[in-house]
Amino acid sequence: MSNRASIVVIGDEILDGHTRDTNSGWLARRLSDHGIAVDRIVTVPDEDSAIHEALGHELARPRPRLVLTSGGIGSTPDDRTMAAVATYLDVDLVAHPDLDARLTGWARQSVEDDAPIPDDQFEAMRKMALVPDGAYLLPGMRGITPGVGIDLDGGSRSPQGATVIVLPGVPREFERIVDEGVEPLLAEIGQSVHVRELTHPYPESALSPLLGELTRDHPAVAVGSYPGKECVVRLKGPPEEVARVEARVRERLATLESDPVAARQSARWQARWE
Repeated sequence: MSNRASIVVIGDEILDGHTRDTNSGWLARRLSDHGIAVDRIVTVPDEDSAIHEALGHELARPRPRLVLTSGGIGSTPDDRTMAAVATYLDVDLVAHPDLDARLTGWARQSVEDDAPIPDDQFEAMRKMALVPDGAYLLPGMRGITPGVGIDLDGGSRSPQGATVIVLPGVPREFERIVDEGVEPLLAEIGQSVHVRELTHPYPESALSPLLGELTRDHPAVAVGSYPGKECVVRLKGPPEEVARVEARVRERLATLESDPVAARQSARWQARWE
């Protein structure tokens, strides 16, 4: 059974509209590139109960599974993710020695730079060294904001396992840690997927009957249609099956090109978008 994924976005600032979530869409595309299907993307507030509920729902889905979180890592009171994950998994929140050493080094450097950190501020920052017991650091962390992984029941490499990956919400940090720390895992557990895209100038519904047939006849191929001035038909699956489906779509488009009624429908469709 192939791995599937869930994405949990955490942050009041997302839900109240102050910050736009770009991480989940970016990550979903990365997962899709590796043939890992995303079952859910959910957004929850900075509340332990909401994070627990989301983790429970997503870890209960079929495995092997990745559950990736975005946001809620930091030194302020609303940064609840690490503590909430630890509580849900019924493990202690512990200081990771590498993170603690980084924070201490950063504080020392601030003294050398004649910009010492006040004691109360440093104590608040030490919260960023706390991770669920058993968590491991992901590569790609160049500062003091961690990305960590926790393997459950053998992790996502095991048929019945799952891996929870906790990531920061700042897009630049998020993307770098995924690129350097999560990408190797995705390459290992993912599957090669072939993708083909075709465009056409007709109303999206012009291909609906055919696409319905193709979905029934070729269940291994994911068939998607996306409207626009130039509609996009996206095919994803095993290369041989994708090639068969693509041939039938192209055959239908060739028929439409010689149909005067289809030409008039196309003109009306183009005018709508203009």
